[in-house]
Amino acid sequence: MKSREIYFSIDIETDGPIPGQNSMLSLGAAAFLPGNPEPVATFSRNLALLEGATSNPGTMAWWETQPEAWKICREHPEDPEFVMKDFRNWVDAVSEEHNAKPVCVAYPAGFDFMFVYWYLIRFAEKSPFSFSCIDIKTYAMAVLKKGYRDSTKKGMPKRWIPEAPHTHKAVDDAIEQGKLFMNILRENTNE
Repeated sequence: MKSREIYFSIDIETDGPIPGQNSMLSLGAAAFLPGNPEPVATFSRNLALLEGATSNPGTMAWWETQPEAWKICREHPEDPEFVMKDFRNWVDAVSEEHNAKPVCVAYPAGFDFMFVYWYLIRFAEKSPFSFSCIDIKTYAMAVLKKGYRDSTKKGMPKRWIPEAPHTHKAVDDAIEQGKLFMNILRENTNE
């Protein structure tokens, strides 16, 4: 019997390239069911900086070019332990509500999931996704039968790309990337 899955598209904003040394500033997520191009639930929180962490100068120079997004991700930051426990409980509740197993997706998974997993283990004791996440670009590479470096959004069919701006507000970007994933999934599996 085929397991029912629910896909959680995650996106984060940070002040540097690695968790622990740097802080996750914002976490956004959108839950999608197969066959449904719109999210069934969303999550959005800003996080307080980690005690003892430092900001990466290169990342902060990039943030200077994104003042509106920086302002948004620094509004009402909450304690990381509270946010991550709330996020884990939200994933569990949405999955249970839809009688589906949670699957994490991200673009790029190697960056976003690294932070989310690290924060979940440190502050919430476990990950509802176990230790895995689908990388959307890698999935596109397999479907397109192209090389990885040729599978950027610019190399993807226009029909896959959602008409939504990439705002660097975590929840907006999670929705945009989740829609991209669902478009690829629908075409690949006819769901």
